[in-house]
Amino acid sequence: MEGKPYIDRMAEQMRHDQVTRAARRAVLIDGIPVAALGVVALTLGSTPDQTATQQTWWIAITTVFTLAVAWVLVRAFRRADEYVRRIQLESMAVGFAAVLVGLQVATLLDAAGVIELHQVAQLIILGGVWVWLLVADLRTRFHR
Repeated sequence: MEGKPYIDRMAEQMRHDQVTRAARRAVLIDGIPVAALGVVALTLGSTPDQTATQQTWWIAITTVFTLAVAWVLVRAFRRADEYVRRIQLESMAVGFAAVLVGLQVATLLDAAGVIELHQVAQLIILGGVWVWLLVADLRTRFHR
């Protein structure tokens, strides 16, 4: 029998699992304040008739939220190995497709006068991020 003994392979797998858990924990710690900021931006953007000051705050918070999401993504990709990066990019593509479909449906409903697009646009984007994270999480749990 060639290769590593069974115990060495199991120890290596345990180390790899611990590294994966540490990376997930770091992303969670980085992501919680960003998610809270996203909820604040969504709440500020949900007001139908905004004053100039409210619009300024909404734009500022949304800009900070977008930059914070980019920062968390860069940090997460730097921590990840090649396999996790591939899964993240494929999951991001699924989330992007969900956002495109959601925005298309919202645009049609806005044209029909059922909803107002500006009230659901951020919700659709947050939903796409949740789809992306869910797909990435399920793929890493079931394919390792």
